[in-house]
Amino acid sequence: MSALILFDFDGTLADTAPDLAAAANRQRTRRGLQALPYELLRPVASQGARGLLRVALDLKPGDADYEATRLQFIADYAEGSTQQSQLFPGIADLLKHIRAQGLAWGIVTNKVTHLTLPIVEHLGLMRDTAVLVCGDTTAHAKPHPLPLLFAAEQAGFPTHRCVYVGDDLRDIQSAHAAGMPAIAAAYGYVDADEDIAAWQAEARVDSPLALWDAIRPLLPRDPA
Repeated sequence: MSALILFDFDGTLADTAPDLAAAANRQRTRRGLQALPYELLRPVASQGARGLLRVALDLKPGDADYEATRLQFIADYAEGSTQQSQLFPGIADLLKHIRAQGLAWGIVTNKVTHLTLPIVEHLGLMRDTAVLVCGDTTAHAKPHPLPLLFAAEQAGFPTHRCVYVGDDLRDIQSAHAAGMPAIAAAYGYVDADEDIAAWQAEARVDSPLALWDAIRPLLPRDPA
């Protein structure tokens, strides 16, 4: 295989925000508060507990209740993480197409392994993925380049033969630090006010259906 396309998970390959938002709202209902509209929680889904608890409860790391609430959020999320999560439309066909072209694909996420694996397995992705790197796989998480460098090494590709796709500034920063071109998945969990152009990704897509047309020009043209 001549190239490796790496993807962020939440907000890029999989639409996991409904289950994440549900876990955040459970923290509100435990306190007798009304659930927030999904639209308020979706943009921070890629930020995990830190972002969701900030929006749901105005809790920040260092606050007295933050750590206990974070642990409860994680427990609630682990219990229901496969209830509504699904691949974005067109992603299953894209991954099949990548394989049909003789290319490999993998996942690099900041979500920790014990929360990632059940969803990846539920969605049937483990069989064909060349590599899975989670937030606790390496000593550093994105935006550090180490997770992407490790993924490329494990899959057997030099970094110049890799492309990374993600829906957060950290994804683009990590890719560039690792020497990989990056695609900004603007259809993901991005706040409406976010200046995606400032991320300086090599390409931007507003729909997962447009991913292959963005990936193809970034693939290495020299012999493997």
